[in-house]
Amino acid sequence: MSKHGSALLLETDELLRPECECWQEGFCFVAGVDEVGRGPLAGPVVAAAVVFPRGVPWPGVYDSKQLKAADRERLDREIRSVPGVRIGIGEVPVEEIDRINILNATHRAMREAVLAAGEVDFILVDGRPVKNLPCPSRALVKGDSRSASIAAASIVAKVYRDRLMDELDLRWPGYGFKEHKGYGTAAHLESLRRLGPCPAHRKSFRPVREIIDPPPEQPELFA
Repeated sequence: MSKHGSALLLETDELLRPECECWQEGFCFVAGVDEVGRGPLAGPVVAAAVVFPRGVPWPGVYDSKQLKAADRERLDREIRSVPGVRIGIGEVPVEEIDRINILNATHRAMREAVLAAGEVDFILVDGRPVKNLPCPSRALVKGDSRSASIAAASIVAKVYRDRLMDELDLRWPGYGFKEHKGYGTAAHLESLRRLGPCPAHRKSFRPVREIIDPPPEQPELFA
């Protein structure tokens, strides 16, 4: 399988080992879960849960961060076209991120994604363990390069959130959301200083917070 998802996956593929282990343990509906948008200064955090049916070829997915935008869009369509696939999306808005913090918001998005996917009896989650998930789970560090379900979830979540950021770019022009998707690039920080924050910005994040409420100037030590 290439990194660009050009081949179909079968149960003998290494990327399906975590799913096969779950099936061998007796679980039937294994969801891969991943999030996107934890680090940006603007926009929601989004999680996706993908439950592929067993016994059909899966798209040759790969970690969304290693794919070009066109490849992610194509794979998103291929994932959604698999007969019997179930997909759930969880989205936590900026206001809630500022209220409960980004870690809690990320975990909430993951829980919502699993619930939206329908019947799930086991979860493969990317990264560290997540508390209060609705069924048993296993955390896989760098799971989007180790599990096909997690890789698919990373692609679906990334495509979904990128489209949301494109919409925010139309609503709040001048910040370049379409280009940087809310991440703290030099261009984004410059526009943030020039225009000030908009309602799409996370006011609890330091670069935004310091523009809203600048820290006091430090006295010169050697005046």
